[in-house]
Amino acid sequence: MSQIIRPATPEDIPQLVKLLLQDAKQRQAADGVLWKLAPDASAQIETALIAALTSEQQPFRQIWQVADEAGRISGVVHSMLLPVPPIYAGADGAPGLILPDSFAAPEACDGTVDALIAAAEAALRDAGARIILSSYVTGEDWRQALQRRGYAPLTLYLSRTGLDKAGPAAGVRPALETDVADIVRLSAENRQILFEIDPFWAPHPDADRRFAGWMRRSLTFDDRDMMVMGPPEELTGYTIAQPASRLHFPPAHDISGTGVLDDYVHRELANPAALANGGRGATLLLRAAEAAFAKRGIDAAFVVCPAHWQSKVEMLQAAGYETAMVWSIKR
Repeated sequence: MSQIIRPATPEDIPQLVKLLLQDAKQRQAADGVLWKLAPDASAQIETALIAALTSEQQPFRQIWQVADEAGRISGVVHSMLLPVPPIYAGADGAPGLILPDSFAAPEACDGTVDALIAAAEAALRDAGARIILSSYVTGEDWRQALQRRGYAPLTLYLSRTGLDKAGPAAGVRPALETDVADIVRLSAENRQILFEIDPFWAPHPDADRRFAGWMRRSLTFDDRDMMVMGPPEELTGYTIAQPASRLHFPPAHDISGTGVLDDYVHRELANPAALANGGRGATLLLRAAEAAFAKRGIDAAFVVCPAHWQSKVEMLQAAGYETAMVWSIKR
């Protein structure tokens, strides 16, 4: 049977809802806490598709493409132009990102996954992307196809579920506005390490000022816990335990019980190749963040970690974290 890859249309939505629900159930099977299905998962998928395929006002450029076999939709790929965080230079412009809610039905034609990825790459490059990223959670066919097409791991998302509410962690306290300057200093050191690991993370020349403004604003939010470690003006680490966002979780999933540690910095992790002091201080800071999540009723934590920051990966694995999602890069 002949197959074409084409842009999705609103008429495809009923078939897409069924496909994307199958996709979501595969993630749920991999980890039922982290990838918990929303009670109204089908309705959430439908609402997201209607907005993406009919609304003229989009918060970011997203692209939906389908594999069409004589009117039967056998696969879908979802991609977007990823806004560059303001602390990074973004010299190559907004990268393209192939999102995890991309799926091919088991009965799809051979080569459907490769064809969908190729179509997404072409559409993203037409949209101006010079670098393309991919996200992978489940589906061995997707992992192999991405690898064949030259994608290499860039960022790991490590997770742990069943968080316990621990007692107060020694030396960890809530962040204050007077800590912002020291947090910015630690962040600058961390950004330099990131850049040395991969130039993809080249810092913006105005990163310190921008980051300081964001930290002051973050202190006013009541949905997160900002914590620091060490004496005032001599901080050794900081972290922000914040709620999960839709960037990492497709609409079928209930993210109310999931928290994310993106800003997680400790001096013991400064050498990407070797952990200092056994990572004891870094682990205490991590456990304090987990306790903050548990106090808010959050039962799954997601930590963002560069794939080649070996000391941080080893420390997180020793603390019970496992890789739940991989973002890879194709230059």
